[in-house]
Parts: sequence; structure tokens; C-alpha cells
Amino acid sequence: MLKGKNIYKAYGDLRVLYDLDIEVKKAEILSIVGKSGSGKSTLLHILGSLDIPDSGSIYLNDTDFTKLTPNELADFRNKHIGFIFQFHHLLPEFTALENVCIPGFIKKTDEQKVKADAKELLSYLGLSGRLTHKPNQLSGGEQQRVAVARALINQPQIIFADEPSGNLDEATSEDLHKLLFKLKEEMQQTFVIVTHNNELASMSDRCLSLQEGKLVEL
Repeated sequence: MLKGKNIYKAYGDLRVLYDLDIEVKKAEILSIVGKSGSGKSTLLHILGSLDIPDSGSIYLNDTDFTKLTPNELADFRNKHIGFIFQFHHLLPEFTALENVCIPGFIKKTDEQKVKADAKELLSYLGLSGRLTHKPNQLSGGEQQRVAVARALINQPQIIFADEPSGNLDEATSEDLHKLLFKLKEEMQQTFVIVTHNNELASMSDRCLSLQEGKLVEL
């Protein structure tokens, strides 16, 4: 599904990723672990098309998106890729429902369909009573579930998550982890997750460690 080959990334003299290869299968949860500063977030951003490698190719199905123009890449990302971050990045002036709808509006999907899909997702995630609440009226766990719904709204082929439970307490983290696996089982959703959480890493279908610019299977 996702395949990266010979990915190289450096910042000046600092080599972060070195001829790195990776393959992600459909409907699997793949965790990436490693020491702080090892380049995990850099790798996630490159695999998610938020950054580009200095060299190498990354295919999502049959498209090598490293070859796309910036406008083509933005459109491709919006249609095929979802993101969940440690800090949810919800827009504070918008309601939960409006935050979830934004990627759908950018995709130019029919407005009524986007709203209906967003309501359905929020209900599925246990937030049917929070549609009109703004982020500051939601708990940390609720905000992160809104972010999950936003990542799902365009039915992406793959979702990249950067420390998704890193800002949550232990009980709320466990709830989020269970939710991700529920989405995998019930929606056949694919996830690539960068995490320091040993429990989440051990639950994953596969776990890779980023060491000296390359991935090692654990």
C-alpha cells in the first residue's frame, strides 16, 4: 500500500535518514519507536507528504507523490492522507462539527454530505452530544477524538499519527489506543504511528525502531 525506497534526508551536515526502506500494508497498525532526536517525526512527515526527502521515492498505491508539484501534492494529501498529532491542532473558533468538516470542504465535497458524514463520525466516536462545543469546552480526550474524526472525514487510505496519546493521561490514552484498533478492525483503516508509549507499540501489528537513520524490525 505504502512503500518508501532509499529515503534520504539531511539538514546540513546532520544526516537524519539514510537510504531508508519501509513498506506498510493495508489495514495494519505500524508503530515506529526510537530515541528522542532519532528522526521519527521527520520520517513521519516525509511519509505523510508534509516534507519531502532529499532523494528516494514514496509510493501510495501507484503514485510516487515525491514527484508531484506542490499544488498536486496538497490535493493528493487532502484526498488520501489523514493526520493525528499529539497536540490536536483544532481551530479554537470553530465547533467540533466544523473542525471535522474542514478537510471535506477543502476537498469540495457536497456541504450537506460532509456535515452528515461528520455527524456520523462524531457519533461513532461517542461525541454526538458535543457537536456544537468548541475545543475549550472539551476534555483532552474529547479533543483528540474530534481530531481522529477530522482525520477520517475524507476516508483516507492511510493515517499518520505523531505521539497521538502523548498529551493524555493513562486512562484516556488507553481509550484512544482501543479506538485506533477498533477503527482498524471495523473500517480497515491503516495507521502509521510514532510513539514513545510502550503499550501502544507492543499492541501494534508491527513495530519498527529508527536507529542511525534506518529502520529495524522489533
